[in-house]
Amino acid sequence: MMKFNYIYLLIAGLLFTTSCEKFLDIIPDGQEKKDHLLGTTTGVEDALYGVYAQLRQTDLYGQLCSFYTLDVLAQYFDCYGEADVVTPTLQYDYENNNVESNFERIWIAMYNNISNANAVITCELLQTHSGYPYDIYKGEALGLRAFMHFDLLRLYTDDIVRHPDAGGIPYSTGFSLTPPPILKAKDVYRRIIDDLREAESLLEHEDEYVGNSNFMTERKIHFNYYAAQALLARVYLTMGITDSARYYADKVIQSGKFRISERGEIRADDFRGQLSNNETIFGIYSTSFYSTVYHYLQQKNSMASLDPRDDILDYFVTDDARRDAYFDNISEEDPNSIRFSKLTDKYESVQTLVRPDNIVPGINLIRLPEMYYIAAETRLDTDPEQATSLLNEVVSRRIEGIEVEASLETIDEERYKEFMGEGQTFFNMKRRNLPITATDGTIIAPSENIFTIPIPQSEYNNR
Repeated sequence: MMKFNYIYLLIAGLLFTTSCEKFLDIIPDGQEKKDHLLGTTTGVEDALYGVYAQLRQTDLYGQLCSFYTLDVLAQYFDCYGEADVVTPTLQYDYENNNVESNFERIWIAMYNNISNANAVITCELLQTHSGYPYDIYKGEALGLRAFMHFDLLRLYTDDIVRHPDAGGIPYSTGFSLTPPPILKAKDVYRRIIDDLREAESLLEHEDEYVGNSNFMTERKIHFNYYAAQALLARVYLTMGITDSARYYADKVIQSGKFRISERGEIRADDFRGQLSNNETIFGIYSTSFYSTVYHYLQQKNSMASLDPRDDILDYFVTDDARRDAYFDNISEEDPNSIRFSKLTDKYESVQTLVRPDNIVPGINLIRLPEMYYIAAETRLDTDPEQATSLLNEVVSRRIEGIEVEASLETIDEERYKEFMGEGQTFFNMKRRNLPITATDGTIIAPSENIFTIPIPQSEYNNR
């Protein structure tokens, strides 16, 4: 059910100085109240902080859209204690009440937060002012709106390349009780690209203002200029428009703003429960992610624990730095007591450690390796040597002395290892129409019945 009854704007204080948070209910037909709350730059910034805060909630990227539901669909994890939820998810049983409920939670939470972004985009202050900082605010909100719609589209609609006339989802742009119409997927893609291109234009000069205010200090926890370009690369690749995907991936790589972390940095937990200072293009600041991760991933004997698939280490050669960084053996007596630790913030788990000022706890949403994979994949037919070189820019910094030849298969293999815990693998399986190796070793044939989640029935019931 798309709930437009209330807009929840979480007013979070400055992320690094306070933890003051509270909800304000804004009734859509109370336009004066909304405009009053968003009538100053401080109000707009608070509202944007609220959108980011909602992204880190468990119904979205704080659990269901990262390591839990989406990565269970990718067959990374099993859970014997929560078999009533995890087992039917592993079996792609979308009619199961528990599975259906989780995907309805995602749908509702995402559209509620899209409405939060729309409240910013449509507020009078941004409609009547331009330039700094108004362009930054609008660019971030447009980018966030596109980001959320794109993940909904990838979940709830058929692959656009195999089904060019596929049905789509609503594209919400307003602040209203009336739900928008359900569009064709191609029309939703068009709107996503329009929003991202406008966001890119509005954010183009953001580097000139970094440090001007607290809002402009840590750009990787904001939907920034490079995030707009990276997401455009991701969207165009999903659409099969390889020239545009390559163009935007190249722009991010060549910007010089990011670099691939070295093996030693990965082993030193460069992005273990935190945003990488080297690779993160866009992520969410979160101090609460640790408790969710600990509950589901770190406790060996908890009934809620997600267990890595039994053969997971076989995907990583012994010298792969990711093997050391992603997994811990928590029992010397049991060599198979493996826990997935890539998302576990060591500064929370080891109380004697003091977090350096430049380390941001949080959830990675877009990282640089993906841009190299896109740049490599989109060159396979035209420049295979360059494709191989680009792929090995990542591989050589994960595994010493190893080079691979770029192919769709080797890029898929690298993606599978690289993005465990980040909610991206199931989308790649869908885009590539890949057979899936289940946790029990059986091979599941690809089909849209597996890859396309049904839109919640309550959405239709409430129209």
